[in-house]
Amino acid sequence: MLWLGLSSREAEGIISEAPIEYSGIDAMYTGKLLKIGMIGHGFIARAHANAFVQVGHFFDSPYRMQLRVICGRDRDKTTEMAKRWGWEEVTSDWRSVVERRDIDVVDIATPNALHAPIALAAAAAGKMIWCEKPLALSARQAEEMAEATKDLPNLIWFNYRRVPAIAFAKTLLDQRRLGQIYHYRGLYLNQSGNDPQKASGWRYQRIQAGSGALGDLMSHSIDLALYLNGPLTEISAMSHTFQAGRDVDDAVALLARFANGSTGTLEATRYAIGCRNGNAFAIHGSGGMLAFDLERMNRLKFWDATEPAQFAGRRDIMVTGPNHPFWENFWKPGHEIGYEHTFIATLADFLRALDRGEPFHPNFEDGLKVQRLLEAIEQSASSATWVKV
Repeated sequence: MLWLGLSSREAEGIISEAPIEYSGIDAMYTGKLLKIGMIGHGFIARAHANAFVQVGHFFDSPYRMQLRVICGRDRDKTTEMAKRWGWEEVTSDWRSVVERRDIDVVDIATPNALHAPIALAAAAAGKMIWCEKPLALSARQAEEMAEATKDLPNLIWFNYRRVPAIAFAKTLLDQRRLGQIYHYRGLYLNQSGNDPQKASGWRYQRIQAGSGALGDLMSHSIDLALYLNGPLTEISAMSHTFQAGRDVDDAVALLARFANGSTGTLEATRYAIGCRNGNAFAIHGSGGMLAFDLERMNRLKFWDATEPAQFAGRRDIMVTGPNHPFWENFWKPGHEIGYEHTFIATLADFLRALDRGEPFHPNFEDGLKVQRLLEAIEQSASSATWVKV
């Protein structure tokens, strides 16, 4: 039986080859040591590895990272990544990583179908766990993962919460600068589905990804909606697949009602030609408006409805300081930051919470909330009905 392109024996991580030793790089800062085992070697694994290497360069971290072992199915690519990023060892047996006594953290940067098996095994071994989104293939899996890790430090990499402009929007909302919220609109516009070279990738296979644009893109939009505007209570959704023979959705859209009384629309698509990675939202309230687009990630639009009419206008705020989230950690005001800094800031906040014994968000419970909503969206789209959530 093949599963994720592997035999059932390989899928259990039972691979005979031994790890190859590499000499690692020393951290350039002091602190308590966390020994990391990362499973995955692709694009998102590089984003994680960069955060491990860079966190102590930008933040006064209470921990330093030791890149102990990296695991991947493609031996050559995994070995190349180990050399480039400073991982000390390479293996293709993920169970050996989870079971090692010299590993404190298991970081999961794999196709979605492997999230639950790895996380549950790591939890049984008492490891702290960092996992890519979406948390799982189903709400049932996500519930098992959240229960298994409830007494263990964990995070889910919903990194966009740490975009300074989004964190600043959250501050303004917490200060009630927008008053009563009327509308929340979320968009994740991407054009990757129109690329025939990507049609065979794991993200376009239900057995590996669980869903298409829904889990890959809408999960981010849902997490930001929950973070910024609070719980949803009811949704009505539709989905569509443009590519014949593809077994995952290419686009999904929904109407939503929120617990705070606002209405919402959310849309995610891999066929928004002209948009490479447009993760955006707009929030309208009695006191004003906020709007953001990741393709201009250092900017936040703000309308203050309390100003005199002659001065009213949409501000285009460059959120790089002074007095903005993370402005003292990265570059001087006016110097833009990039995608990679959101992972660095996420990790820094996790490490500080860990050191203080404080809760960290987003964690697996937050990932579970998103997973339940993704499942409700699929249910609504298939039944063409409103679904309470």
